[in-house]
Amino acid sequence: MPATATAHNPSTSRRNEPITPYHPLRRRPLPPGKPRSWYVRHNRRLKAMRLSIALLDSGVYLPSQAGNERIRETARLVGIRPPSDATCRMVRTLLRYSR
Repeated sequence: MPATATAHNPSTSRRNEPITPYHPLRRRPLPPGKPRSWYVRHNRRLKAMRLSIALLDSGVYLPSQAGNERIRETARLVGIRPPSDATCRMVRTLLRYSR
């Protein structure tokens, strides 16, 4: 082996400064003048994405594992209002295509 391959390199995963807690970004206002259905659809997508991420973090990877009750329980744990059936379907769709 070449000498450069055996040389010890310090790990880059260790940081000297402490990691600060996560703070969500400030939300920008939605664009005015869109029809109401656009805002409803937009907010539903955001909620479905948040729930999908929470389900993936909790170990639910398949749409068949994510029934409406499990999605609603996850929403309660995360602090999101209970999703509608349409939002639950959207969460399962996102899980299906996240693979």
